[in-house]
Amino acid sequence: MPRPKRWRKVSNPPIISGFKPYGTSTNEATTESVLLRYEEYEAIRLCDYEGMNHYQASMAMEVSRPTLTRIYAIARQKIAEAFVLGKQIIIEGGKIYFDSEWYSCNDCGCYFNHPNKQVAVIHCPLCNSEQIVSAETTYNESMDSTSTSDQCICPTCGYEKPHTHGIPCKQELCHHGHGHLKHTR
Repeated sequence: MPRPKRWRKVSNPPIISGFKPYGTSTNEATTESVLLRYEEYEAIRLCDYEGMNHYQASMAMEVSRPTLTRIYAIARQKIAEAFVLGKQIIIEGGKIYFDSEWYSCNDCGCYFNHPNKQVAVIHCPLCNSEQIVSAETTYNESMDSTSTSDQCICPTCGYEKPHTHGIPCKQELCHHGHGHLKHTR
Protein backbone atom coordinates (compact mmCIF):
# COMPACT_ATOMS: atom_id res chain seq x y z
CA MET A 1 0.00 0.00 0.00
CA PRO A 2 1.57 3.33 -1.01
CA ARG A 3 2.17 6.08 1.50
CA PRO A 4 -0.56 8.75 1.60
CA LYS A 5 0.28 12.02 -0.14
CA ARG A 6 1.10 14.99 2.07
CA TRP A 7 -0.65 18.28 1.50
CA ARG A 8 1.37 20.67 -0.67
CA LYS A 9 1.38 24.41 0.01
CA VAL A 10 0.52 26.71 -2.89
CA SER A 11 0.98 30.41 -2.25
CA ASN A 12 -1.93 31.57 -4.45
CA PRO A 13 -4.26 30.00 -6.99
CA PRO A 14 -3.34 30.73 -10.61
CA ILE A 15 -4.99 33.78 -12.20
CA ILE A 16 -6.21 31.56 -15.05
CA SER A 17 -7.85 28.15 -15.15
CA GLY A 18 -6.02 26.90 -18.24
CA PHE A 19 -4.84 27.48 -21.81
CA LYS A 20 -6.28 26.62 -25.20
CA PRO A 21 -4.19 26.14 -28.34
CA TYR A 22 -4.51 28.76 -31.04
CA GLY A 23 -4.50 28.13 -34.78
CA THR A 24 -4.77 24.35 -34.80
CA SER A 25 -6.96 22.31 -37.07
CA THR A 26 -9.69 20.44 -35.21
CA ASN A 27 -8.89 16.78 -34.74
CA GLU A 28 -9.08 14.22 -31.94
CA ALA A 29 -5.86 15.36 -30.28
CA THR A 30 -7.07 18.93 -29.79
CA THR A 31 -10.33 17.85 -28.14
CA GLU A 32 -8.41 16.16 -25.36
CA SER A 33 -7.09 18.11 -22.39
CA VAL A 34 -4.04 17.86 -20.18
CA LEU A 35 -4.79 18.21 -16.47
CA LEU A 36 -2.11 20.24 -14.71
CA ARG A 37 -2.59 19.96 -10.96
CA TYR A 38 -2.16 23.02 -8.71
CA GLU A 39 1.04 21.66 -7.16
CA GLU A 40 2.50 21.12 -10.65
CA TYR A 41 1.57 24.68 -11.59
CA GLU A 42 3.21 25.91 -8.37
CA ALA A 43 6.42 23.96 -9.08
CA ILE A 44 6.65 25.55 -12.56
CA ARG A 45 5.88 28.99 -11.11
CA LEU A 46 8.50 28.73 -8.37
CA CYS A 47 11.28 27.16 -10.46
CA ASP A 48 10.80 28.75 -13.87
CA TYR A 49 9.05 32.05 -13.14
CA GLU A 50 10.46 32.94 -9.70
CA GLY A 51 13.87 31.41 -10.54
CA MET A 52 14.15 29.31 -7.38
CA ASN A 53 16.28 26.20 -7.29
CA HIS A 54 14.61 22.92 -6.35
CA TYR A 55 15.65 23.16 -2.71
CA GLN A 56 14.17 26.66 -2.31
CA ALA A 57 10.97 25.66 -4.11
CA SER A 58 10.61 22.53 -1.97
CA MET A 59 10.87 24.67 1.17
CA ALA A 60 8.21 27.05 -0.17
CA MET A 61 5.84 24.14 -0.93
CA GLU A 62 6.72 22.31 2.31
CA VAL A 63 7.70 19.08 0.53
CA SER A 64 11.01 17.25 0.22
CA ARG A 65 13.41 18.19 -2.56
CA PRO A 66 13.01 14.82 -4.35
CA THR A 67 9.22 15.20 -4.22
CA LEU A 68 9.47 18.70 -5.70
CA THR A 69 11.73 17.35 -8.47
CA ARG A 70 9.15 14.66 -9.34
CA ILE A 71 6.28 17.19 -9.35
CA TYR A 72 8.33 19.55 -11.53
CA ALA A 73 9.27 16.81 -14.02
CA ILE A 74 5.63 15.67 -14.36
CA ALA A 75 4.51 19.28 -14.90
CA ARG A 76 7.09 19.90 -17.63
CA GLN A 77 6.16 16.64 -19.38
CA LYS A 78 2.46 17.58 -19.33
CA ILE A 79 3.13 21.07 -20.68
CA ALA A 80 5.34 19.60 -23.44
CA GLU A 81 2.60 17.12 -24.38
CA ALA A 82 0.02 19.91 -24.61
CA PHE A 83 2.38 22.10 -26.63
CA VAL A 84 3.47 19.42 -29.11
CA LEU A 85 0.05 17.77 -29.60
CA GLY A 86 -2.02 20.96 -29.49
CA LYS A 87 -4.01 19.99 -26.40
CA GLN A 88 -5.57 22.47 -24.03
CA ILE A 89 -4.27 22.69 -20.45
CA ILE A 90 -6.70 22.71 -17.52
CA ILE A 91 -5.30 23.75 -14.13
CA GLU A 92 -7.19 22.19 -11.23
CA GLY A 93 -7.10 19.60 -8.48
CA GLY A 94 -4.37 18.14 -6.38
CA LYS A 95 -3.82 17.68 -2.67
CA ILE A 96 -3.01 21.28 -1.83
CA TYR A 97 -3.83 24.11 0.52
CA PHE A 98 -3.46 27.80 -0.16
CA ASP A 99 -1.20 30.01 1.93
CA SER A 100 -3.87 32.57 2.75
CA GLU A 101 -6.36 33.55 5.41
CA TRP A 102 -9.78 31.91 5.60
CA TYR A 103 -13.10 33.66 6.12
CA SER A 104 -16.68 32.69 6.89
CA CYS A 105 -19.91 34.30 5.69
CA ASN A 106 -22.51 34.72 8.43
CA ASP A 107 -25.33 34.81 5.85
CA CYS A 108 -24.74 31.68 3.77
CA GLY A 109 -22.22 29.78 5.92
CA CYS A 110 -19.62 29.67 3.12
CA TYR A 111 -15.97 29.22 4.10
CA PHE A 112 -13.51 30.76 1.66
CA ASN A 113 -9.93 31.90 1.49
CA HIS A 114 -8.63 35.20 0.22
CA PRO A 115 -5.34 34.74 -1.63
CA ASN A 116 -4.66 38.42 -2.39
CA LYS A 117 -3.34 39.61 0.96
CA GLN A 118 -3.03 43.24 -0.18
CA VAL A 119 -6.78 43.63 -0.87
CA ALA A 120 -9.34 43.77 1.94
CA VAL A 121 -12.12 41.17 2.00
CA ILE A 122 -15.42 42.99 1.44
CA HIS A 123 -17.96 40.50 0.05
CA CYS A 124 -18.68 36.78 0.24
CA PRO A 125 -17.83 35.22 -3.16
CA LEU A 126 -20.91 33.00 -3.00
CA CYS A 127 -23.76 35.27 -1.88
CA ASN A 128 -22.09 38.72 -2.11
CA SER A 129 -23.00 39.45 1.53
CA GLU A 130 -20.90 41.84 3.59
CA GLN A 131 -21.47 39.74 6.75
CA ILE A 132 -18.05 38.06 6.74
CA VAL A 133 -15.69 37.30 9.61
CA SER A 134 -12.28 35.72 9.96
CA ALA A 135 -12.61 31.94 10.16
CA GLU A 136 -10.43 31.98 13.26
CA THR A 137 -13.25 33.67 15.18
CA THR A 138 -15.72 30.96 14.13
CA TYR A 139 -13.30 28.03 14.40
CA ASN A 140 -14.44 26.98 17.87
CA GLU A 141 -18.13 27.38 17.04
CA SER A 142 -20.17 24.45 15.78
CA MET A 143 -19.82 23.95 12.01
CA ASP A 144 -22.35 21.13 11.70
CA SER A 145 -24.09 21.50 8.31
CA THR A 146 -27.12 19.54 9.53
CA SER A 147 -27.88 22.04 12.28
CA THR A 148 -31.54 23.03 12.28
CA SER A 149 -30.93 26.39 13.99
CA ASP A 150 -30.28 27.96 10.59
CA GLN A 151 -33.34 28.03 8.36
CA CYS A 152 -34.23 29.22 4.88
CA ILE A 153 -37.69 30.77 4.93
CA CYS A 154 -40.10 32.07 2.30
CA PRO A 155 -41.09 35.65 3.25
CA THR A 156 -44.46 35.24 1.46
CA CYS A 157 -45.90 31.98 2.84
CA GLY A 158 -43.53 31.06 5.70
CA TYR A 159 -42.28 27.78 4.12
CA GLU A 160 -39.10 26.70 5.97
CA LYS A 161 -36.32 24.29 5.19
CA PRO A 162 -33.01 23.63 6.96
CA HIS A 163 -30.23 25.83 5.62
CA THR A 164 -27.54 24.03 3.60
CA HIS A 165 -24.19 25.67 4.35
CA GLY A 166 -22.40 26.80 1.21
CA ILE A 167 -25.63 27.43 -0.73
CA PRO A 168 -27.10 30.93 -0.37
CA CYS A 169 -30.76 30.92 0.66
CA LYS A 170 -31.51 33.32 -2.17
CA GLN A 171 -30.68 30.47 -4.58
CA GLU A 172 -33.24 28.17 -2.91
CA LEU A 173 -36.82 28.34 -4.21
CA CYS A 174 -40.08 28.13 -2.28
CA HIS A 175 -41.92 24.86 -3.00
CA HIS A 176 -45.15 26.86 -3.34
CA GLY A 177 -43.73 28.95 -6.21
CA HIS A 178 -43.33 32.22 -4.27
CA GLY A 179 -39.73 32.82 -5.29
CA HIS A 180 -36.46 32.77 -3.39
CA LEU A 181 -36.00 32.09 0.31
CA LYS A 182 -34.31 34.24 2.95
CA HIS A 183 -31.91 33.20 5.72
CA THR A 184 -32.89 33.19 9.41
CA ARG A 185 -31.06 31.99 12.51
